[in-house]
Amino acid sequence: MKNNLQNTSSDKMYKIIFLHHSTGQLIVNAGNETNRIIRYLFPQKTYVSQWISDFNGINGTNYDFTEQFFPKNNPYGWNNYPYDYYNIWVKNAGDQTYLDEPTLEILTKQYELIIFKHCFPVSNIDEDINKPDINSADKTLENYKLQYLALKHKLHEFPHNKFLIWTGASQVMANTTIEQALRAKTFFEWVKNDWNIDNDNIFLWDFYALETEGDLFLKNENASNSYDSHPGKSFAKKVAPLFCQKIIDVIQHK
Repeated sequence: MKNNLQNTSSDKMYKIIFLHHSTGQLIVNAGNETNRIIRYLFPQKTYVSQWISDFNGINGTNYDFTEQFFPKNNPYGWNNYPYDYYNIWVKNAGDQTYLDEPTLEILTKQYELIIFKHCFPVSNIDEDINKPDINSADKTLENYKLQYLALKHKLHEFPHNKFLIWTGASQVMANTTIEQALRAKTFFEWVKNDWNIDNDNIFLWDFYALETEGDLFLKNENASNSYDSHPGKSFAKKVAPLFCQKIIDVIQHK
């Protein structure tokens, strides 16, 4: 069990940010999709932010949850895979944004807990070529592992912050191959069993296991449909409160 204790008394706001794309948006809203223009004109709390607000009211805590797309489509590009987090946070670390995206030096000054994830194309992992390259955006196990090891070292530079990482979202069978799915399973098992260690400031939420339920693929009943790897509404509604509870458990080191 992680035991990175931290003061979470209600006298100081504990700020949380979730960095995501469309899959994360569906979970944050518990499957309720709202047009972006409507959200802009009529701001409303997401399911997760309301859940945490209700938790504060009951427990006297002062947790503040916010979320944003990361990276944005422009200028960086709509990619949030191991290479991209490495590229923004490790290779281009510093006190200045990189292509309008905040580095960890910026985020850790604003938020106590930083949550991030990958979109489902992360699971389309190609065969290794026995030439690992940390600076390559090619989706291979050998590249992913180098990038994740560099990320772990970087996250450890901020011991007073916590980080919650989702294991990667999966693909429905129609959008991948058995070989790619096996590599995805291998990588996420490596993340859980080898990359992740006790007694540090990094925590995992096993989203991959929730989606696949032990299978190689995102189960069709958990997806938008058999050809769309976005979470289905019923699945999102089911797992959203689990995500909320995981946030609380990480903050309160349970």
